Amino acid sequence: MLKINSEFSLSYMNANELRSFIGKEIKLKGTVYKIRVMSGFAFIILKTGNMFLQCVYSEEFSRFPLSEIKNNMSVIIHGSVIKEERSRTGFEVRIIDFEMLSCAVSDMPVVINNKEIDTAIETLLDYRPITLRNMKEQAIFKIQAGICEGFRKFLSENKFTEIHTPKIVFSGAEGGANVFKLDYFGREAYLTQSPQFYKQIMAGVYERVYEIAPVFRAEKHDTSRHINEYTSVDLEMGFIESFYDICCLETKMLKETFEFLKEYYNDELALLKADVPVISEIPALNFTEAKEMISKTYSRKITDFEDFEPEEEKLLCEIIKKQTDCDFVFVTHYKSSKRPFYAMDSKENPEVTESFDLLFRGLEITTGGQRIHSYQTQVDKMERRGMHIEPFASYLMAHKYGLPPHGGLGLGLERFTAKLLGFQNVRYATMFPRDINRLEP
Repeated sequence: MLKINSEFSLSYMNANELRSFIGKEIKLKGTVYKIRVMSGFAFIILKTGNMFLQCVYSEEFSRFPLSEIKNNMSVIIHGSVIKEERSRTGFEVRIIDFEMLSCAVSDMPVVINNKEIDTAIETLLDYRPITLRNMKEQAIFKIQAGICEGFRKFLSENKFTEIHTPKIVFSGAEGGANVFKLDYFGREAYLTQSPQFYKQIMAGVYERVYEIAPVFRAEKHDTSRHINEYTSVDLEMGFIESFYDICCLETKMLKETFEFLKEYYNDELALLKADVPVISEIPALNFTEAKEMISKTYSRKITDFEDFEPEEEKLLCEIIKKQTDCDFVFVTHYKSSKRPFYAMDSKENPEVTESFDLLFRGLEITTGGQRIHSYQTQVDKMERRGMHIEPFASYLMAHKYGLPPHGGLGLGLERFTAKLLGFQNVRYATMFPRDINRLEP
């Protein structure tokens, strides 16, 4: 009978755990990231699962010629862990020998083993399978994973249930023509724009639900802020008193996630020189006030009375930053004509909705608000918009048999990551971007 070796690989230990092996010989699995030849010895940077580890080669204790080990080799390093106060980790690994597991068969088309890759974004993305191996590129997506981990931790602690909704749907949740059509066994179907219908349904089941998953928008935009497949952090919460409950929840989630990142991803944040905001509270103002504030402050004529121009988002954030020192601002009460059919209209002014956007450093990252929970109110609004009710029967079933007052939000993970790390193009924070020009790698 086959026996499975349950020994834990040292490749997945961090520096603190490896420090406990000082004075012992070990084996480390990893990839040779960079070889720095010095006078009489060489530093070999080994990229392991969790870190970049500085190892030392010397003819004094290494049993092989330095010329045998190459960049981008996958290897097993046989070495001894020696205490070294001058090292950042407090120890060094002296290489005794190594085993080659694989090696590169051609030269790299781009240099990836410097601190960052000095090339145009198109080249960076064309060679994504290898450029992602760069130290800084790895740090970006470690932080993005940490953001998701922080969100999940917060939502779990606040009694949210994670759900997984279909990505092939009968209709676009947001409406309009920006949907990807597909042939579903002879029937017309679409890639989902949002899990909106399903998370509303599930608010009637679990009351508090969330999902972190891809969504698809067939928008023919070729800008630094748009991609056609992105990761949406969606949540929905039942028994709310107003959409401000959702704003308060998001404020707490962001605050605790930033604290989580600083505790567990500080090395990556430091490497990328990330400016992590400190949040106490986030200011809010309604859409009309925001428009007038921008117009007055910058002597700009208002041309769009239903939405922000990208430049206006930047200008509003500049104003709020100067006034409050906050990198975020909630904009509330968008016009009903601009919001989807499920957005609740305000009782005080039915021309506007109980909704909001959250702007972060000049860019909208979140859209949210209170939804219509009354069956008749929802049907009436759909009919006023000239919508046919029959195709939405399964969605309206939840309303027909009773839904609690509820609301939620959707946050764009790539936009959020880009703004946190100071990128001007969302593609830098997208592992494998899909836009109107790019379908591979």
